Amino acid sequence: MTLPQHLTVPVDGGDLAVLHWPAADPGAPVVVAVHGITANALAWAGLARLLDGRVALYAPDLRGRAASRDLPGPWGLGRHAEDVAALIRHLDAGPVRLVGHSMGAWVSAVAATRHPELLADLVLVDGAVTFPLPEGVREEDALAAVLGPALARLSMTFESREAYRGFWQAHPAFAEWNEEMDAYTQRDLIGEAPELVSSCVHEAITTDGTQVLLDPEAAGAIHRLTVPTQFLYAERGLLNEPQALYDEGRLAAAKVTVPTELLAGTSHYSIIWADRLAELLV
Repeated sequence: MTLPQHLTVPVDGGDLAVLHWPAADPGAPVVVAVHGITANALAWAGLARLLDGRVALYAPDLRGRAASRDLPGPWGLGRHAEDVAALIRHLDAGPVRLVGHSMGAWVSAVAATRHPELLADLVLVDGAVTFPLPEGVREEDALAAVLGPALARLSMTFESREAYRGFWQAHPAFAEWNEEMDAYTQRDLIGEAPELVSSCVHEAITTDGTQVLLDPEAAGAIHRLTVPTQFLYAERGLLNEPQALYDEGRLAAAKVTVPTELLAGTSHYSIIWADRLAELLV
């Protein structure tokens, strides 16, 4: 596994933690990668391996997660979008390629609509397309249905790092366990055994998740994009189930006009380790 460099970038309220996988060539493209709602920057380690130094890859721990958990609120997708914009400006590398996964796709789309001059292009991965809640469905129930075990673990305590490893190894979408997945999930843990907990700030997760479902700016961002954009979606869902978050019919109903591409054989999680995504970023 290629080990990244650790950086911090000044943002409103403190320092944003960022991982950097350097490029072999100083003139290589610069890519900023934005993770999902309860993830962290090491979610992109598999992609970094596939990119193999062909780009300079930067991935922040979003505010309220992992090494950025101590950054203060308020939370929300717009707040993350401004943090991403601050990171890009700090890099001072000209317009960059931005990729966002799951909630990070909404964040990236908002950043692209607010600050298009910062981006060369945009890749949205299994996120950024919002559907209205069915009549009679409460937002808290919808949030629980979409996030599933990701939300449940925020209130759990783990007696050891091995116990946390076992929790993730039992996840249906993480069947092919490897060193990168292990490092990614272990980055989330804080505290001391036998009372280890997720680093995710609960209020941040629930605020951000509610905005994914209900925020008008986030819902409309994909329809207001002016930068070249590609939308990739997985064949299977969050628990590796056959019903994915998106399919051709749902995207048509949502009136998505940016180019879309189904990545066969991927789940909501594994899609960010797909060869096709790496190809689009080089």
